[in-house]
Amino acid sequence: MNKNTIIEELKKEISDITNDPALEYVGEVVKISDGVAIVSGLSKAKYSEMLEFTDMDGQKIFGLALNLEEDSVGAIILGNDLRLREGSKVRSTGRILSIPVSEELIGRVVNGLGEIKDGKGPIEESKSKFYPLEKIAPGVITRQGVSVPLHTGIKAIDAMIPIGRGQRELIIGDRQTGKTAIAIDTIIHQGKEKNIPICIYVAIGQKESKVAQIVEKLKKMGAMDYTIVVSASASDPASLQYLAPFTGCAIAEFFMDQGKDALIVYDDLSKHAWAYRQISLLLKRPPGREAYPGDVFYLHSRLLERAGRLSKEYGGGSITALPVIETQAGDISAYIPTNVISITDGQIFLESDLFNSGLRPAINVGLSVSRVGSSAQTKAMKKVAGRMKLDLAQFRSLAAFAQFGSDLDPATKKQLELGSRLTELLKQLQYEDQSFNEIAAIIFAAANGLLNEIPVADIRKYEKKFLAFLKERHPKVLETIFETADLSDETQAKLREIVADFNTNYWNK
Repeated sequence: MNKNTIIEELKKEISDITNDPALEYVGEVVKISDGVAIVSGLSKAKYSEMLEFTDMDGQKIFGLALNLEEDSVGAIILGNDLRLREGSKVRSTGRILSIPVSEELIGRVVNGLGEIKDGKGPIEESKSKFYPLEKIAPGVITRQGVSVPLHTGIKAIDAMIPIGRGQRELIIGDRQTGKTAIAIDTIIHQGKEKNIPICIYVAIGQKESKVAQIVEKLKKMGAMDYTIVVSASASDPASLQYLAPFTGCAIAEFFMDQGKDALIVYDDLSKHAWAYRQISLLLKRPPGREAYPGDVFYLHSRLLERAGRLSKEYGGGSITALPVIETQAGDISAYIPTNVISITDGQIFLESDLFNSGLRPAINVGLSVSRVGSSAQTKAMKKVAGRMKLDLAQFRSLAAFAQFGSDLDPATKKQLELGSRLTELLKQLQYEDQSFNEIAAIIFAAANGLLNEIPVADIRKYEKKFLAFLKERHPKVLETIFETADLSDETQAKLREIVADFNTNYWNK
């Protein structure tokens, strides 16, 4: 047998091996620490591929390939890495990381990988469909403009910083200023909407006790009937905290693809960035500003870009994202806050000084903005709240000026009276969400000077009594506003009559 024949025979043998469908790529762990494994022998591994590790007891643990080096693969362990050792076997699965999603998830609590963790039993696999955690965001052609309101039930937001279905509105502020309270109130309020969106609350790096309290409150308020909670607590590995928002987003996309609306809260992406920084540094990726990896902006942009509203030809579903970011000493110009501000369509900025002064929710109207604006408002809200932000801005500047002198002209006094009443009216305790028709009615009364005779200290008491009177004696007016989402001239005239009647015959009687 000559040399050429031998070579041809060897080539044939090699090609037969390569084309074998049963062929498996197996490697072994070279180094493992803090939930990160360096693996050799997996030259065919893909980015974001699931790897199957075999522990000391022969049990399977999954990992995720994130670093593809020339002679090794860096992977994060999606489980207990203490059961793995150097030399443990690793197998390529050929599958990109995905999770099972279905309608059965509604009302359940899952972990960062979509696995049930509320103790109520598993979901049947036959009812589930697998969705990838990483997915390219819908293109411009498949989207339509944001024009349908997503009401929060919070007067200051619905009137001045409106949110639309398909929008990404950032909730930003120092710790303990009410960021989570706004998100939870928004979820609870969705039960009062005509078209209730599926809500997903993603808790990243929080205490288990806090998440349990939130779940209990959502159950008590009936909100778990349309809510899914994804929890990657502070005690979970950084890998699960890193994946939790993508898990929540995959669940939201499942409902969006069915033509439904979804609302997802990421609480919070600061801790998500911390988890990603920890993973990246352990994978020996070069640190950049504040030790964050260079792609931390891309991390959040590819997550938040998946929110949007699809055009009718593609089902008409939507994902509305409410990411939460924690600032240090109110510094919104820090690295992560500016990153997420530039990705989102506006921000609700909560200020510690306002919170401590008793203004709840502590929204700084000057620094808060919605880039969708009145496109995401009903006609009724546009009519009553159009000048509200400007009136409050003028009030703040005049109030500062008025401290230096007592002789004020009538126009200035009138502006101060209006501003002080509007400011008092915007105060709202947690779990006191209101429908947009109630908000429109009371703001209409205040903005048109119908409350000028009411002492500022009594405004909130007046509001409660007036709305109770409106519901009891004139329910048709509220129903008309709710059904038409407008304030016609006839409805405005009727409201003026009702307010005058209430002020004369019922207030303080």
